[in-house]
Amino acid sequence: MVLATVSFSIMTIAVRYASMSMPTFEVAFWRNLAGFAVCVPFVLKKHNGIPRTNQPGKYLLRCSIGIASMYAIFWSISHLPLSQAIAITYSSALFATVAAALFLGEVVRFRRWSAVVAGFVGVLILVRPFSHAFDPGILVAVLAAIFSAAVAVQLKQLTRVDDAYTVVFYTYLFWVFLSFGPALIGWKWPTGNAWWWIVALGLFGTGGQMLWTKAMELGEVSALSPISFVQLPLVTLYGWLWFNEIVDMFTIIGAAIILGANFYIAHRETRLAKEKRSSKPTATLPKDA
Repeated sequence: MVLATVSFSIMTIAVRYASMSMPTFEVAFWRNLAGFAVCVPFVLKKHNGIPRTNQPGKYLLRCSIGIASMYAIFWSISHLPLSQAIAITYSSALFATVAAALFLGEVVRFRRWSAVVAGFVGVLILVRPFSHAFDPGILVAVLAAIFSAAVAVQLKQLTRVDDAYTVVFYTYLFWVFLSFGPALIGWKWPTGNAWWWIVALGLFGTGGQMLWTKAMELGEVSALSPISFVQLPLVTLYGWLWFNEIVDMFTIIGAAIILGANFYIAHRETRLAKEKRSSKPTATLPKDA
């Protein structure tokens, strides 16, 4: 999980630098194309060929929402202070909890609803909608979090049928085709160091996803989530060192509340899942077996 967190942090910096010479739509396309190139060998090795799926419609829906989320996140990273952009994206877990209750029929009780409400208070502190410091651009980051939550709900549905490698393969495949058309708007061929940032986008973005998936397979969500939060101070440090960004007290307080709410939600979900598994009746052998 530590390696996954560092990978995502480096990808964020790559997005910022790549966006200095290319439009957001084109950065997203190159990220998807490079990511697809990175993931294909792993998927082919795992499945001994191209994986099959009977959910093309669901992939199209999931990837369409995912592309919208990617555009919003990349725009936020390139136009907002890195600490604000990344802190807001963590609120996607709050929106995902609401969406899971509404559309997946998951039971969310008082404690988790309380954490969700607290998290949204943190979002308001970050956004400061009624303050003179309000930047309308931060709403793009909020929109990215909402889209990411919708993607998370779709992902739960897809993984009920397909394994992680199949989901990653078809996600990138759809993303490449969906992002190509918009990338042609204002197309600029990468030059110089931009090519290195494109390679970094594919390598660290896809590598981070694979490492994160593997970490989730090996460990508990409640134990791993705090490690993933290290991305925020890392990115904030990068912003300070390389882009002269200053973090104000409102950003620190809002981010702390959002991360705390996320941690509690992950902790409760893991605990409830354990209780559900332990409450299932176990099969017993006949006495004369």
